[in-house]
Amino acid sequence: MKDGTAAIHSMGFKGYQGEHMRVVENTNDTHNIIVCTLCSCYPWPVLGLPPAWYKGAAYRARVVREPRAVLAEFGVDLPAYQKVRVWDSTAEIRFMVLPQRPPNTGNLSQAELADLVTRDSMIGTAVL
Repeated sequence: MKDGTAAIHSMGFKGYQGEHMRVVENTNDTHNIIVCTLCSCYPWPVLGLPPAWYKGAAYRARVVREPRAVLAEFGVDLPAYQKVRVWDSTAEIRFMVLPQRPPNTGNLSQAELADLVTRDSMIGTAVL
């Protein structure tokens, strides 16, 4: 969590538009969601090709104004006590969500946990 760029690079994910990464962690109290309101900046080397909706004007405008409504459209209904934090990527820094570990997964290996993680969960529009 201290140096997302170094952690991501240590796993072999490097490249243009992924050189300055900040990782934000979903917790019981906070759910994070990523957007780029200006031009759809996205960490391609880490998450692969961006989904079409991520680049769309509707997502980029609405997620800032009404993040819970947008999340609900993705099937994510959060408890009222859980804060939603929206992170706006820029040309200088890209964000990635560290999804909250699902319950009852303490016995899973790193590879098994990795199989649960999706691109959308690392954007914040899905939960595990």
